[in-house]
Parts: sequence; structure tokens; C-alpha cells
Amino acid sequence: MSENVTAKDLPQNFSEAPAERGHKAESVSSSSSVPGRDKRIFGRKKSVHHLLGGGKSADVLLWKNKKISASVLTSATIIWILFEWLSYHFLTIVCFALVLGMLFQFIWTNTSGFLDRTSSNVPHLDLPEELFVEIAVSFGAEANRALHFLQDIACNGDLKQFLGAVVSLWAGAVISSWSNFITVLYVGFVAAHTLPILYEKYEDEVDTFAFNVFDQLCGHFQKLDSNVLSKIPRGGPLPEKKHE
Repeated sequence: MSENVTAKDLPQNFSEAPAERGHKAESVSSSSSVPGRDKRIFGRKKSVHHLLGGGKSADVLLWKNKKISASVLTSATIIWILFEWLSYHFLTIVCFALVLGMLFQFIWTNTSGFLDRTSSNVPHLDLPEELFVEIAVSFGAEANRALHFLQDIACNGDLKQFLGAVVSLWAGAVISSWSNFITVLYVGFVAAHTLPILYEKYEDEVDTFAFNVFDQLCGHFQKLDSNVLSKIPRGGPLPEKKHE
């Protein structure tokens, strides 16, 4: 999320609706025919492309250039097959890639020198240092944002948000236990390259369905809150000690 959204504002922004609850069915039918309605997930008012950063990465995720997006997804699939199905290790693949690169350059140099009688200059491969710096900075910024978001949930004293975050993390731990880290990473990579474009194509239907599900979950949670959570005793402030 590119906007600064705190943990306390998340459920409130999500539940915002332009119409009253009494005219919910009418508003859904009318808003589905109007693409620019305000009833969006998390109360957003910006396009999906802008939320994804608005740069080249957003173009890749939204398949603006189908060749580049397809090549990125195909490369990730090949890497996943090498590690998961063929059981290759990272060091093994790196060594094989270096051997193939050296063999290609060796054949190129000797063949060109044999045919032209002059040695050919082999182009050197140089990785830009700025690429690694940008990757490290982006990763650090996203990690800090996630940590701050979780700290806000833990420190604001809202039991509902705290339980929601704990359940979400527990669900992520259960899902990750079903497979190894590479498979989970690949599934997330594929989801990042498919879900945004599907959401942009079926935006109105997804938003309507998400709000209907959220309304049902809010109803069940209100029952749980009134019957269970509200009856949990909370400790009051400690009495001050009197100094004689």
C-alpha cells in the first residue's frame, strides 16, 4: 500500500460505503453499472496502477507489456521447476551457469580467432551496483513498514485488531507449513502477477463481493464481541502507593 494507513484506520476505511445500509441492494445494482463509484476496498480512490507504484513494476504486474510480463513469469516458473521438481540446489545451478558461460566464451574466442585469424574481444558482463542498492533499499523500506504496522496493532490496545492480526499470522504459518519456502514464494509471485490484472478487469464485482463478505463477518464478530470478548475482565490502573 502506497498510502500511509495505520492499523487503527484499516477496518474503518474498509467498511466505508457511499449509501445507507437500508438501500444496500439498490446501491449495489446501481454502482455495478457505474465504474467510478466510491465504494472501493479499503476506501481507496486511486487506480490499481497507482497503488502498485505507477512505475515499470506496476506495468509488469498489470501486463501492460505482455512480452515482458510473460518472460518474467516464465523465468520464475523455470526456476521453481529446477529447485522443486528437479531438486537442484542453488550452488549447483550457479556452478552450471558459470560453466556454460565460460564454455560459450571459450568457443567464441577460439572459433573467431581460427576463422578470422584475429582474436575477437569477448564482451564482459558487469552487474550495476545501483541495482543491488535499490533492491536492498526497497526491501528494507517494506520490512520496516510491515513491522511498524504490526507494532501499531500491538500497542494501540484494540483487542479486535490484535486478534485479527494473530489469526492472520497463524493462518500464514499453517499455509507455509504445507510446503517449503520456495513454493510459497513462487505461489506469491504468481499471485502478484495474476490477481492485480484480474482485479482491475473485474473490479466492480470483486468490490461488491468483498463488501458483502465483510458485512457478514462484521455481524458474526459483533455477536462474538457481545457474547465473549466484552465479558473478558480487563485490569484497571494500579493503585498508587502511599509513601509515609
